[in-house]
Amino acid sequence: MSRRPRATTVKVANYRDMDSDLSFNQTVSSDDDSEEWRPAEPKLKAPRKTARAPAAEEKKAPAKRAAKPKEPKAPKQPKAPKEPKPRVPRKPAAGRKAPAQKDSGAPRLAGTKRKKKDEGTNDEKIGEDKGEKQTDCTEGERAEESGPSIRMKEERVSFIVSEAHQAERVADEGSSQAGLRPKKEEVEEEDFTFDEPCQKKQKTDGVYLGQPSTFPSSGAQALRNELNMNWDLIELLSTFTCVERWVCVNIIALLREENTVPFMVRYRKEMINHMDADAVRDVQLVYEEICSLAKKTQSVIQTLKKDGVLTPELEGNLRSCRSADELDHVYAPYKKGSKLTKARRAKALGLEVAASALMDTPHTLDLRAWVKPSTEGLSSVEEVTTGVEHILSDMMAKDPETLTYVKTLCENSYVTIQSSVSKSALKEKEQDKSGRSQKQPQAQQNKNKDMDKFHLYFNFNCNIQRIQSHQTLAINRGESLKILTVKVNIPDRVKSDFTRWCINNRWRPRTFARAELQAVIRNAVEDSYKRLILPFLTRSYRTKLTSAAEKESIAMFVQNLRQRLLVRPVRGCVIMGVDPGFRHGCKLAVLSHTSQILYTDVVYLHNSGQQKEADKLRHLMTKYSCTRVVIGNGTACRETESFFADLISRRFFHPLDVSYCITNEAGASIYSVSPEAVKEMPDLDPNLRSAVSIGRRVQDPLAELVKIDPKHIGIGTYQHDVSAGALKAALDSVVQECVSFVGVDINICSETLMRHVAGLNAGRARSIAEWREQNGPFINREQLKLVKGMGPKSYQQCAGFIRINPQTLHSATSSPHPPSAAPEKPAAKKGKGKACVNIPTSFDPLDQTCIHPESYHVAQRFLSIVGGSADQIGSAGLQQCVESKVRASSIEELARTVDTTVETLKLIIDGITQPPGFDIRQNFGQEDFKRGIVSMSDLRVGTVLTGRVDNTALFGAFVDIGVGRSGLIHKKYITPDKLPVRQRRRSLALGPGERVEVRVLNVDPQRGRIGLDLIRVLE
Repeated sequence: MSRRPRATTVKVANYRDMDSDLSFNQTVSSDDDSEEWRPAEPKLKAPRKTARAPAAEEKKAPAKRAAKPKEPKAPKQPKAPKEPKPRVPRKPAAGRKAPAQKDSGAPRLAGTKRKKKDEGTNDEKIGEDKGEKQTDCTEGERAEESGPSIRMKEERVSFIVSEAHQAERVADEGSSQAGLRPKKEEVEEEDFTFDEPCQKKQKTDGVYLGQPSTFPSSGAQALRNELNMNWDLIELLSTFTCVERWVCVNIIALLREENTVPFMVRYRKEMINHMDADAVRDVQLVYEEICSLAKKTQSVIQTLKKDGVLTPELEGNLRSCRSADELDHVYAPYKKGSKLTKARRAKALGLEVAASALMDTPHTLDLRAWVKPSTEGLSSVEEVTTGVEHILSDMMAKDPETLTYVKTLCENSYVTIQSSVSKSALKEKEQDKSGRSQKQPQAQQNKNKDMDKFHLYFNFNCNIQRIQSHQTLAINRGESLKILTVKVNIPDRVKSDFTRWCINNRWRPRTFARAELQAVIRNAVEDSYKRLILPFLTRSYRTKLTSAAEKESIAMFVQNLRQRLLVRPVRGCVIMGVDPGFRHGCKLAVLSHTSQILYTDVVYLHNSGQQKEADKLRHLMTKYSCTRVVIGNGTACRETESFFADLISRRFFHPLDVSYCITNEAGASIYSVSPEAVKEMPDLDPNLRSAVSIGRRVQDPLAELVKIDPKHIGIGTYQHDVSAGALKAALDSVVQECVSFVGVDINICSETLMRHVAGLNAGRARSIAEWREQNGPFINREQLKLVKGMGPKSYQQCAGFIRINPQTLHSATSSPHPPSAAPEKPAAKKGKGKACVNIPTSFDPLDQTCIHPESYHVAQRFLSIVGGSADQIGSAGLQQCVESKVRASSIEELARTVDTTVETLKLIIDGITQPPGFDIRQNFGQEDFKRGIVSMSDLRVGTVLTGRVDNTALFGAFVDIGVGRSGLIHKKYITPDKLPVRQRRRSLALGPGERVEVRVLNVDPQRGRIGLDLIRVLE
């Protein structure tokens, strides 16, 4: 039905913000009844954009690089595509192009025209502003990086986000970000440390660009043909991730070439604009979701074509969908087995013509003429009226402009989320009090415990824009346990304003309508709002909140795991690992400084005969010169710690200076019975294996913790309330990053550790271990090419992260192993096409550095310029030569001289100036060893203590202060003025392993809770 233009003004001031929250480009779901909301996995939320020709978009990109006075002229051309996007409500299957072709001069709403014009203008301004902001951003970065000083100990690790990026990412969050997380414009100061800034926002004008900003036309067209969608992949990815187009182009190209994230972050910095690993991974995930959306769209189109219901308009709508939600809305009415909606039943009776007449020519409509007494649904005027109302309600619920307007109203209103105790939970509680549920006392007791956990949410009400992520996850968990009832409250003013706008503007008949027909329209508006629009808004709000909360929770897991893996190793000493226990005794494992098992035993420290066990411990300590004891934090930990503290205070181990530490033993018991542990320690009892694991976690945390599934390490909160797949992928990526950036000594590392290096997997790691066993140690990186399954791409990805340590190489070659040079030819014949590979058999000093083999020729050229040689790597003399050369010439000039990029040259300088055996973890925290013990009863309010962050949650940080219980620093006490400058703009201000000074606020011995206030972070 066509609509005449109205003279009234439509409020569209905030449309561009609302468009980005939920996508309503196409037809919305036609389900009538409100469905019960369930927490869903994060889905892509696409901001809707005005349809425009691809040519217009391509003209827009070069406009950024051209002179700015010419920019406003370029976007005037896209006015032509106004026709394909009329705001006229049509049938569900009607597309956007059909009405335009049918009547190109059809009148439209004045508000619609203004909106389209404003959107085009806004796009221009956004592009202009974006360029200006980008230029401002990188000034600090370049100033920081272009200095002549060389920071030897920084290997420019990707996961230590630079201060400049962290400080500036928060400053500019693009408006298109609103669709990816709940809008939080009003941020209190106390909430700042745990609000998640836009970590992917990368501003790039003014920095070195290693690649052109657009695909070649042939490549872009091939990509579009491959996806076969109506939108531009690069533009969509840039919009969703708030990353510049040229960076998105480079990341897509690198991903399609099968490059890993660690490789890109370290060796392709200039192409990805110095993004950290988390930001690159986010872009990768969004890119994969977009490709998955395109694949799902093709599947839906094939299904509809097979069913015979696919029309050109419907296919165009499907190919224009920019999110999985939007695709579901368009496809929902056509799914097999879906219930026949009220609107479809009315259309099947032929009432769609009457509904069209009501809007176009109401003066000619007589509903009594549609009455057919013998037909169900048309037997009376009331039934005909109801059918027409259902059709109009469905049209309103699917109209993009109508939905955009109601979303604008909600955005400007006080929308809240409310939780309360469910009726079933109250009923069970009453039954428990009356003594009726005595049959299952244990189950009921657990249920009551669960209810007590949610007492904060029994009468909870919060603004939907200010609710915290941990609150969202807690409410979801309570709802899934049927303890809480949750609903979203939208003010009644929204309904009244929406009804008034629909009746007087958008859904006003073209000609005069009688009172009874006006009543039909009013009833249709109210029915559409109550039955279709309101449930849809509720589900959308809940889904957005859950997606944002899951994302922040996973970010917390990622940070906690990263800092747990990067704890500084305790090297060069013999360690005794203790797995404490009561009945079955304490398991001991004495480990050499190289983590070899020297002795294992079980001692009973908490039974009679303690003096005998103490003498045994002293004998072991003296025999193996062991001065460090590592106690697991499991059962009997406190008693075991007290036992050792008492012996140390009595100088029982004199002349040895013995100290101990408590470490997290999460996952040790699981690992002790795993196939990896059985293969590594086949002759040991599983209980003794856990003691070995506890000791090795302090000697080399990274090498030991990679053997355990990350979800068993005991990090983060709400582990079971987030998407299991997304959590596993994120944690596995972090393990790969940490292992790769620390680097592995290929001649001594375990097969388990090797499989986490970028470019390697379980099969290649096994092949490397087998090659090493058969042929002896690797002499250089080039020999990796002889390993079965190691192709050029795998070698490129892993070579820079693998080290050949000359000390371990010398010790390995001095042992009785066959020489590695002789068997090279037979080994080469194993691999396909490797027999003709010419591999050198001499050691290359550059193989012990972080420099990639592809840059060896550049490194040699640079060494010749500074007057050094590869044999001097890590020496003080070479470092002085490099420093003097850099002071004499800038990094940029030296990079041009050796014909490389600035980032590659910085990496080369790091590699040749760092001392042999350099470990990036030496700047991280280490386990705290102590000699005395403090109990919880010794604490007093106001006492100042030092401790180490044990774990962080969305609501605060847990700190181990050495009293057997971790204290909680609530996030409201983690304020910017108490943090170092480098942490003030980090979304998760504190992480595991950081040393802090705290003040005791309160002590609750009965509940075992300690409240702390953060004084400062200790460097």
